[in-house]
Amino acid sequence: MTTAPATPDDALVLDYLAALWAASDDLPPETRDDLMGTVSGYIAMRRDLAGDPAQALGRLGPPEQLVAAVRRSGTPTHLRLPVPQPAIPAALPGAGGSERVAVRLLIAGPLLLPLISQAAALLIATVSPRWTPVQKAAAWFLVTAPAVAALLLTAVAGAPLLSGLGFLAVYLATGTGSVAAGLALRAIDRPH
Repeated sequence: MTTAPATPDDALVLDYLAALWAASDDLPPETRDDLMGTVSGYIAMRRDLAGDPAQALGRLGPPEQLVAAVRRSGTPTHLRLPVPQPAIPAALPGAGGSERVAVRLLIAGPLLLPLISQAAALLIATVSPRWTPVQKAAAWFLVTAPAVAALLLTAVAGAPLLSGLGFLAVYLATGTGSVAAGLALRAIDRPH
């Protein structure tokens, strides 16, 4: 690893920081460290903005005066850098209109429009940013698994699918799964 040679500006900053360190030898260690860190940050910030460290050092004043001000009342206000605030994650949006429609189609749809309402609700839920992929997959599973199980059961039992009992079994399984999925997605949207 190679480093760039020191420039006269770098030497000027290092001399200032050395003088500040020497002038602050009687300060408590925490105060001294805080002062050195604050001044170094101030110089770096001003140097990035203006490109001229001499201007930043001129604003700071002589190291002895800066240390005297710290002894009197703590770090001068012109040196205090803004404290970075932690990023606040965006709140998860509440259920919007399309999410409410999806939940209603899952819960009431089997009575009004079987299969079509569940398919529409699952498509709406799939594209919604409100629910996680795991929650969406669970909704798909709750709707489709009982229907597939009922179809297999009627086929194994030898009952014709379009007979009254076979059709009723598939209809009830599909409806039950759909209602369970709708209630599960609705519970996610409710505040705890």
